[in-house]
Amino acid sequence: MDRAELVNRNQQRAAELRSAGFKQRLRDRALAGMARIPVAAAQAGGEGLLIVRPDHLGDVLLSTPAIQALKRSRPELKIHALCGGWAAEALANYDEIDRVLTLPFPGFQRGSTSALAPWRLAIQTARLLRKVGYDSAIIMRPDHWWGAMVAHLAGIPQRVGYDLENVAPFLTDVVKFEYGHAVEQNLRLAASWTGILDAADIKLEYPLQAADCESIGKLIDSWPIETTEPIVCIHPGSGAASKIWRAENWAQVADQLAAEFGASIVFTGTRSEAALADEIAADMSADAVCIAGETSVGQLAALYARSRAVLGPDSGALHLAAAVGTPTVALFGPADPQEFAPWGDPRRHEVVTSDIGCRPCRILDWRKDNMAYHPCVRDITARQVFEAARRVLSYKDSPESA
Repeated sequence: MDRAELVNRNQQRAAELRSAGFKQRLRDRALAGMARIPVAAAQAGGEGLLIVRPDHLGDVLLSTPAIQALKRSRPELKIHALCGGWAAEALANYDEIDRVLTLPFPGFQRGSTSALAPWRLAIQTARLLRKVGYDSAIIMRPDHWWGAMVAHLAGIPQRVGYDLENVAPFLTDVVKFEYGHAVEQNLRLAASWTGILDAADIKLEYPLQAADCESIGKLIDSWPIETTEPIVCIHPGSGAASKIWRAENWAQVADQLAAEFGASIVFTGTRSEAALADEIAADMSADAVCIAGETSVGQLAALYARSRAVLGPDSGALHLAAAVGTPTVALFGPADPQEFAPWGDPRRHEVVTSDIGCRPCRILDWRKDNMAYHPCVRDITARQVFEAARRVLSYKDSPESA
């Protein structure tokens, strides 16, 4: 299969995955009917604003500049965040958020569930939110019809979100969707709600905790290798198989960084990504440390804050690194870096892509049988990644590095 045939095949399969099947069309009709059913407004409980953000770590972190800007614009405002349990630890560190509520959002958990489970959970959640009594809700994920539906059923008087199909019918305040970076999309929603948004000098930041910094210091001291500066972290895993780069390429880049910069290489990740990290380290000539699955989000942030750079595929780890001011090298395949690249000075946050013509398809859940010829990340070369890492490690004139 030549490259043109491959691109054409992937584009056709992406179109098939996007097309609405019978079940989706049936769901869309049900949602349209549900949005027309009048729901009594909940009795206001003075609990202010509910931010609905179902996604995983990276998307949640990209919402925090908007939350910070909201609090700055309305200091008296009570802000509650409704997120998945996987993101609660990260949001708990932000003083701008008065309360973090967790929910096992449908579509964001692995494993099969009953077809009726999302609808039962929607009714249960709406009842809970109605008892709390929110004045307003912002649906931060642009296409999250489920969250918009729950806010509607909860009788929250003001519901803000984007004008996307299946979302807009449940809203009271509809904002025109404009494609751009996720941070800008979130700020646009916040500005629509508050009317006047003080977003000057707003940065993506993650508040470090002293206990996390102390525990990481002890962990570094316990490593079986001599740790020298700079520390370079590689987070090779991702929640989507289509984002994973070749293990042997990571090993090559890591060895080059150790040889040219004297870098101490540290592999991070979740417990499920430990095998991948171990495989890469075993393929290296230089020594490396693997701590995948051994850190909390706060401890990982503290480690990244002590590092000179963090490399990896598009994932929450790269956004966490950017949030503590550490340069990144992010490998992008199916996702669009114009929307999801690490936020900050592009001279400190490099994006590496292949030149295949069908990217970004924005489809992450490719089936296994479609992965055999899915080269948008695999075609990225070790030389590309090393050169990007060399640039961010050599760049020292950014105000962020002062």
